Amino acid sequence: MHHAPAEDFEAWFRLIHQPGVSRSAARTLLAAFASAPAVMRAGPPQWRAVAGQSVASALARPDPAVTQRLETARAWLAASPRRQAITLGDPAYPAALLSTEDPPLLLFAEGRVELLAAPALSVVGSRHPTPQGAANAREFAAHLSAEGWTIVSGLAQGVDGAAHEGALTGTGSTIAVVGTGPDIPYPRQHAVLTQRIAESGLLLSEYAPGTPPLPANFPLRNRIIAGLGRGTLVVEAALQSGSLITARLAVEAGREVFAIPGSIHSPQSRGCHALIRQGAKLVESARDIVEELGGCLVIPTRAGRGGSEPAAALTPGDQAPVQRSDADAVLGALGHDPATLDALSARTGMSAAALGARLLELELEGVVSRLPGGLFQRLHIA
Repeated sequence: MHHAPAEDFEAWFRLIHQPGVSRSAARTLLAAFASAPAVMRAGPPQWRAVAGQSVASALARPDPAVTQRLETARAWLAASPRRQAITLGDPAYPAALLSTEDPPLLLFAEGRVELLAAPALSVVGSRHPTPQGAANAREFAAHLSAEGWTIVSGLAQGVDGAAHEGALTGTGSTIAVVGTGPDIPYPRQHAVLTQRIAESGLLLSEYAPGTPPLPANFPLRNRIIAGLGRGTLVVEAALQSGSLITARLAVEAGREVFAIPGSIHSPQSRGCHALIRQGAKLVESARDIVEELGGCLVIPTRAGRGGSEPAAALTPGDQAPVQRSDADAVLGALGHDPATLDALSARTGMSAAALGARLLELELEGVVSRLPGGLFQRLHIA
């Protein structure tokens, strides 16, 4: 299996993981120098000219902890020929992600890397589904996989696990996008399923081997789940849930959203019903999805963003994920009345991208609600 040359991999790894170099800065440097090895060969004066003094200083002082993490990653890659590191410039890099807002710069993969080029559908839903919800996830995924569709999900308990299990029965198989390093089975209940996916499907992570389950990483990986699929199916979801955020990320990436209706008395159906009211396609069988997406032979470009040139993937301007310490600043700036992203940006001094990432986390935690008209409201939890 193709691996990037060792020195190339080291350059990508150090650029992405060096403390003091945000994702935004890494993107800016890649746009200027075209590849990570070229970035790392440039000296402090060039780094300073492109990305500023603090980034130049950080790159000039390699962090010993990064060297240790690099060795962990190398050991993980060397342990099996089925493991691969895929960089943004790699031929194996999934074209679907190039048309998204924030494509990961480096992916760790174990299993059938060719699935990244297959027609895919993302399936998301509740961690605590009804028995019927779990059965629906399994059956829809099995039917779609039998038709050759690859099912993408996040390996969480509940709907995700059921969708992966169903997908493994068909030729399309499954991709699990995990929120930890690819070597850390999480949740533990899915250790056996994780192994089956690594053998028959594909495990995918933007987090280096050894990365533990950190809360901020899970909402961020949802953009990869949404981006890989030509559409996203929401099986069951409460009104305040990560599944609805994944669905919104799918819409922002120009993808279709499908929702399975349920009982009006079930809290787990309310998220799907809300999506249907907002324009998601109501589906009652896997055939409904195949008919809708069957003719879709090209990856859709980002809606309203004028194309999907790979160069767009390297445009500067998005910030690194926001640290937890910014939570109080954002909540403080929100106050108790609805506020727009622009107003919050002015109050906090944070970029729209950094603020958006933090609001996404707060929304997932059920602390903030997104209202119509681009407004955000702090929720009062009793």
